[in-house]
Amino acid sequence: MTITDVSRCTMEVIEVEEFLRNPPPGFTVEAGYGFVKSDPENCCVFIDDFELSRGGKVVFQHSQGKKITVRNLGDYTRFRKNLTSKKIYILVSACESTPSSTDNKAPKNKRVLQQYVVSIDGRNPLIKWEIERGLDRTISSVAGESYRVDIDLCDALRGWEGESFCLLGNREKVTPVWKDTCFTLKYYSDALFDFPHWLGFSKRHFKISYHGR
Repeated sequence: MTITDVSRCTMEVIEVEEFLRNPPPGFTVEAGYGFVKSDPENCCVFIDDFELSRGGKVVFQHSQGKKITVRNLGDYTRFRKNLTSKKIYILVSACESTPSSTDNKAPKNKRVLQQYVVSIDGRNPLIKWEIERGLDRTISSVAGESYRVDIDLCDALRGWEGESFCLLGNREKVTPVWKDTCFTLKYYSDALFDFPHWLGFSKRHFKISYHGR
C-alpha cells in the first residue's frame, strides 16, 4: 500500500456544521448541536469549547482540550499510548489568505472563513511512527526538564487541500491560511531549579507531515 493509499483512509476533514448534523462513528450530538458525546475508548479529542458562527456554544464531552498537562511518567505514557492507539480529532480554522500572509503565520485576528474537524488515525503505522519520533526527539533534547511540545497538522492540511480547494458553497478556488492546527503537550517535572523551562527554552514543535489525499 502506498503512502497516498494509506493517507486516504487515515485523515478526514469535515466542515463543522456537517460534523454536527451527521456525526461520524464514535460521536453523538445532543441539545441542538450544543453537546457532543464521544467514545473515549476509540476517540482522542483535543477540542476546546467554541462558538458557532451562527451562534450557540459547542461542548465536546471527554475532550482534553488543546493543551494537555502531564506531571509524571505514568501520565505521559498513557497520553502517548492514547495518541498511537486511537483516532485523533482537533478543530481547525481556514482563514482568508492575502498576498502578504505566507505559510501559517497569519495574524491571530485573520478572518475565519470556515471551521473543520480534522481526524487522523494514530493507529496507522506511518502516523504512529511520526508521533513517536517527534515525542522521542523532544524528550532526548530536554534532559529531564519541564517542556511543552506542539503537535502540528498544518502540513497534512496543506496536502489535503491540493490546488483546487473550495470552501463549502464557494465555487472559487481558495488557498486558505490554516489556524489552530496544533495541540500541545505540557510536561512539568519536579526539578527544583527548572531554569530552561522558566526562560522559555524548552519549547518544541513537530509536524505530522504526510498528505491527507
